[in-house]
Amino acid sequence: MSVRGFLRSRVGFCATHFLFPEPARRSRLRRVRQALLLRRSWCMLTVVLALASSAFAQSTVQHRNPYLGWSTFSQQTIDSSFLTQSNVSAESDALAASGLEAHGFQYINIDSGWMGSFDGYGRPIPDTTTFPDIQALIAHIHANGQKVGIYWIPGVEYPAVAANSPILGTQYHIQDILTVPYTAGNAFGGSGTSPYHYKIDFSKPGAQEYMNSVVALFASWGVDLIKLDGVTPGSDSYGLSIDNRDDVAAWSKAIAASGRPIWLTISWALDEDYLSVWQEYANARRIDQDVECEGDCSKLTNWPRIYERFRDLPGWESAAGFEVGWNDLDSLELLNGSADGLTREEKRSALNLWVLANAPITLGGDLRSIDTFGKELLSNDEVLAVDQSGSPAKQVLDGDLEVWVSDLGHGDYNVGIFNMNATVVRAQIPWSLLGFGQATDVRDVWLHRELGSVPGGFSTVLAGHGSRLLRVHGIGKPASAPSTNYEAENATLSGSASVAECNACSGGEKVGNLGLGAANTVTFENVTVPRSGEYLMEVDSMTIGLRSFLYNVNGGSFQTLNCSGGSFEIPASTTVPVYLKKGVNTISFGNPPSYPPDLDRIVIRGNGDFPAPSTTSYEAEVATLNGSASAVFSNYSSGLAKAGNLGGGAGNTVTFEQVTVPSDGTYQLEIDYQTSGLRSFFMSVNGAAATELDLNGDTFSDPTPTVVPVTLHAGTNTIEFGNASGYAPDLDRIVVAPRLGHP
Repeated sequence: MSVRGFLRSRVGFCATHFLFPEPARRSRLRRVRQALLLRRSWCMLTVVLALASSAFAQSTVQHRNPYLGWSTFSQQTIDSSFLTQSNVSAESDALAASGLEAHGFQYINIDSGWMGSFDGYGRPIPDTTTFPDIQALIAHIHANGQKVGIYWIPGVEYPAVAANSPILGTQYHIQDILTVPYTAGNAFGGSGTSPYHYKIDFSKPGAQEYMNSVVALFASWGVDLIKLDGVTPGSDSYGLSIDNRDDVAAWSKAIAASGRPIWLTISWALDEDYLSVWQEYANARRIDQDVECEGDCSKLTNWPRIYERFRDLPGWESAAGFEVGWNDLDSLELLNGSADGLTREEKRSALNLWVLANAPITLGGDLRSIDTFGKELLSNDEVLAVDQSGSPAKQVLDGDLEVWVSDLGHGDYNVGIFNMNATVVRAQIPWSLLGFGQATDVRDVWLHRELGSVPGGFSTVLAGHGSRLLRVHGIGKPASAPSTNYEAENATLSGSASVAECNACSGGEKVGNLGLGAANTVTFENVTVPRSGEYLMEVDSMTIGLRSFLYNVNGGSFQTLNCSGGSFEIPASTTVPVYLKKGVNTISFGNPPSYPPDLDRIVIRGNGDFPAPSTTSYEAEVATLNGSASAVFSNYSSGLAKAGNLGGGAGNTVTFEQVTVPSDGTYQLEIDYQTSGLRSFFMSVNGAAATELDLNGDTFSDPTPTVVPVTLHAGTNTIEFGNASGYAPDLDRIVVAPRLGHP
């Protein structure tokens, strides 16, 4: 295992509270940003927005559909000098000229870095070298028919504390409202009693008045949205050692007191255990890490960062709506062609997820260089209407194919079908999965095309990382299917696996301390079905941040369930197809080289007739590793690990020994690799002469796929990767799929 993965504390629990390792990655830019925050005011991230309210609870604001706009932050990650008044003004002009305002894109959000110092009342004011006249800038944005967002953070920074500025309209000063002894006021605050970011004690007189004065200043400039960043519990600081719940309430009350309709978004990766607070006081909450690479790759983002949103969202999918606010998935990088780091199919799939989730759409990149395809994506009003529907989708199928469904009522549904692999696949989705028997009307939302009546289910060919977005009218109830629950705490626990209390779990308990060793597993030994076939397996699990189960059925090859979430106490459900034999089966969950979630239960549903997946994935870290090859932690890799230290000698290889296909033929082979610069694999199939695969990449952090043809024979095959004379890339996994024509 890598030093990076295994110098972290092991998952475990004390009494009834599960502990978890420090998040696997804190981006380079965020670390730099924290250092800047210790020297002067700095801030981060995306967005701000406005809508109307007379009550302080932001989620009760009327006309509060998810907003559409643009933020400076993504461009800031690749151009450190970007954040200036002239550039923001030019982006506003570019938005006005693009025609996107007519499709609902209104917001121009000024992110971290605009602030320079504090006024005489301890309130943040702009850096006049970069923002010489912020009120003139905001007036210009408003004149373009747009709204303005601005970024700030909870607590009080050191310069205002040291100045002990008076609080406007009161007899109090800044030091009168601070928590004593001094402690960190947000996730960027340091340890000890000199944290640079100081916590406010809102039980003290003058505290709410200070917050009111800050928001009143923003309102006087004409701000329409506030992005409050570094909010805890969340922002890589979980538990209550730093607690911003009172801050969020105070900002919401201050917005109400300002008399100006201002949207409040809180960030980042919020702790779901305190969802009721986030729902009461904020219009939206960021549920995940930054989507930008921030130096870990050469582009704005990449597909693994988009895939993280697919993993994060199931745990939050029931938490959003008009009355409780929206799940913010961070920026969408759709504007600037290849500079965004996504293929066209990946961009469309990302937008499909955002609109199905009813997430705010905050564009990243440079509006001055928007390409034709970006405009095409963002001007499809029928697609954007899905985002504004007020019916966030829920995931009904996970795995290599994902299906997300919004129930609009009266038999109408928005349906997204996603190919999570880089291979071309045929997706077959029975309508019973969506909860109805027949579809009388199916419409392709992107193409505005009626597909007519589609009985039984929907079949489509999807390109790599491609998707379809449908509007479906369903009728009738599907035939009932049996289901059986299996509680993890009643299964067979091995190694370090152990039971802990979990009030929100089925049965009131869960199993943790899984993984980080082949013996640390939970095994369901009596999974019984009446006939052999493909069933649906619901897995109810809990995690904060990215984790992965590696599970096997009846001792077979490992299968992967990549998860994420915002709580170790609230189960999230995800469902995958699983082949079971007639009679008694065993299903074992763990992750020999890395971290799995905690496990509540599994539920087996169906009659054994669900369409079998056409693709099979094999994780490199649990293949046969020879020589120096080793399993290493990798946060964005499938299975949360990869095989590294390959090549540089004939014996340093990874071999997949159980690659099984139904018939002789040529298949698609997806190879998910990691490298920075040129490296080569030599690949040997069934002991034949090796084929050289020359690969390029820009990061060892995130996997990049390539797809090549491979000839396999019916039954079991072996595929070996290495490089006797040079260094090979790291290897995440391979995927085998039948050959199909492109859609």
